[in-house]
Amino acid sequence: MAEHRTISFTLNGRPVTAMVAPHHTVIELLQNEFALFGARESCGQGLCGCCTVRVNGETVSGCLYLALFVDGARVDTVEGLASGEALHPIQEAFIEAGAFQCGFCTPGFIMMTQRLLEEHPDPSEEQIRDYLSGNLCRCGAYPEIMEAVQGAARKLRAESQPREVETA
Repeated sequence: MAEHRTISFTLNGRPVTAMVAPHHTVIELLQNEFALFGARESCGQGLCGCCTVRVNGETVSGCLYLALFVDGARVDTVEGLASGEALHPIQEAFIEAGAFQCGFCTPGFIMMTQRLLEEHPDPSEEQIRDYLSGNLCRCGAYPEIMEAVQGAARKLRAESQPREVETA
């Protein structure tokens, strides 16, 4: 029987600890210890992107990434994007564009989009396709996903612009 180990890390901005076995993946850790089901295991081979989470800012396949590796790290999931009741602009853009059908893959697309827009605030269509090429949507909502990413980019750029102050 594998020996469990206690790990500590920051999960969506909150310090946490958990007991994990050496063979546990990040998806198992998030679902079993923290009841976070946004990232989902689909292919179990790191090929579909449904399990995408961020570890220290890098996107990883949660179905392959061992839980022991997040000891001392920062882990961000789709559940951590919203601020209270306010959705993140990327989440809003996906809803506005109807960029999902069954929604199973949506959290992975959103996490990858966040990474894309941090690196390319005004991405070209080619950059969007390149970044999202590792995420699969079995429903075929790709046109809406493209629209959502472009909409999210516009929202985030608008938020980063200084606002004019009205003077009386």
